[in-house]
Amino acid sequence: MYRRIRELRTDHDLSQTEFAQILGMSQTGYSKYETGENDIPTEILIAIADYHRTSVDYLLGLTDEKKPYPKKRAL
Repeated sequence: MYRRIRELRTDHDLSQTEFAQILGMSQTGYSKYETGENDIPTEILIAIADYHRTSVDYLLGLTDEKKPYPKKRAL
């Protein structure tokens, strides 16, 4: 998972500082997610997936498909 979030960030030419600002957190806090030092909270994991237009399953390594599932319609 940590490799994937780092690769997605660098594919978008973002520094850790820039992406941390997008997520509303410090660079140090974000860096600890990329290195696996800290677990990523669910809301941050969802925000990372949304920003990169991928699925949480892709970030977690449950699928190799970057394209997210279609979102369900509200009833």
